[in-house]
Amino acid sequence: MDHKKIAREVLDAIGGKENVSAAAHCATRLRLVLEDESVVNQAALDNMDVVKGTFSTGGQYQIILGSGTVNEVYKHLAEMSGQTEMSTSDVKDAATKKLNPIQQFVKMLSDIFVPIIPAIVAGGLLMGINNVLTAPDLFFEGKSLVDANPEMADLAALINTFANAAFVFLPILIGFSATKRFGGNPFLGATLGMLMVHPDLLNGYGYGAAVLNNEVPVWNIFGIEIEKVGYQGSVLPVLAASFILAKIETSLRKVVPSALDNLLTPLFSIFITGILTFTLVGPLTRSAGNLLTDGIVWLYDTTGVVGGIIFGLAYAPIVITGMHHSFIAVETQLLADVVKTGGSFIFVIAAMSNIAQGAATLAVLKTTKNGKIKGTASAAGISALLGITEPAMFGVNLKLRYPFIGAIIGSAFGSGFVTLFKVKATALGAAGIPGIISIRPDTIISYIIGMAIAFVVAFIVTIVLAKRDEKKAGKQTSDQAAA
Repeated sequence: MDHKKIAREVLDAIGGKENVSAAAHCATRLRLVLEDESVVNQAALDNMDVVKGTFSTGGQYQIILGSGTVNEVYKHLAEMSGQTEMSTSDVKDAATKKLNPIQQFVKMLSDIFVPIIPAIVAGGLLMGINNVLTAPDLFFEGKSLVDANPEMADLAALINTFANAAFVFLPILIGFSATKRFGGNPFLGATLGMLMVHPDLLNGYGYGAAVLNNEVPVWNIFGIEIEKVGYQGSVLPVLAASFILAKIETSLRKVVPSALDNLLTPLFSIFITGILTFTLVGPLTRSAGNLLTDGIVWLYDTTGVVGGIIFGLAYAPIVITGMHHSFIAVETQLLADVVKTGGSFIFVIAAMSNIAQGAATLAVLKTTKNGKIKGTASAAGISALLGITEPAMFGVNLKLRYPFIGAIIGSAFGSGFVTLFKVKATALGAAGIPGIISIRPDTIISYIIGMAIAFVVAFIVTIVLAKRDEKKAGKQTSDQAAA
């Protein structure tokens, strides 16, 4: 394989070196920031055998080449375009400058929550295992697995403790990640998170009952009462507090003498932010977070099947814009307060969309005669069923268009069904077939049926649309021959 020739062809197709403002690569893709994406010769890229797919997201134009190949092509492309060696983080920073304010806000949320997702997923999946052990009627009528096997009780209790840790101490995770994102010291952010869940405070989950009983503990500081309430499982309060902490810290470092910086800056940063958190920021954002969660749950409960269908229809287009990353904050809040909310319906809708994307891609595999598309579709379709949709969506479905239409229709049908039966997830995980373990035990069967509906509808609609396009192409050929 002539990697230098491939690099030259790719560079020509994306508009030459003048159109490249930043370049890097990951394990399988070239990640490019282009001055003007409209000048890209998409047809030329599509006709290259080595190119497995292309897509644009978050200000980056990405070209899928595959592992091994991408490294060699990047070396030559970087040399030809005059780009210095850059990391994917450098390219992300360059891409961010091209985003509008809304896209930048969504990216900010993504930057904060994506790093902590593994911890939440681990806790969530353990919670799912605990649900399997303790849910009645799942294996035995009127009993749970633990009821039928009492010797497993302590195992279930141990798993439950492990599962709750990430959610009980969620402010510490968010405080670390958010403060780092806002330019502050992440360890001060973690300290702020610890302060917000300190055991001396009233547990945040018991705040509502304490208010009703007029038993909320307070600090009395010179006649001013400050509620001693924690923020377990909260999202908005620690996000806002972390932002304030980072800004106070960076401002202090500009004015505090360097000899005293390591002593005074952390001291005043934590003290000032802590006071603001418990007097203003915390109470206000706790109320806002509760309203947001209540509003989302109300909308889901009120609109019912119609709302589920609309959300299922719109989910994949939302993914294209990158706006789905903004759901992470909402979903984390829904899962953190699972007793009140029942879990996350967003995860379930995402799973229906992913299954439908996979089904549409596999339908393309069945109908297309293009060898290159078949090669991409076979792996991408399976990947989507397992919860990873980028190869299917960007490499096949959007490129051909009709499979994408089939996929969102399948997603709408599956989403309507799971909404009708109130299917919710009690944990994050892979939004697809493996997501079964994340689903509330009493709704697992409905989840499986929903996936089947999404798959079958997307598959059939895509095949129908493929035959329609084939007939159109044949008719155009006949008309041209007659002319």
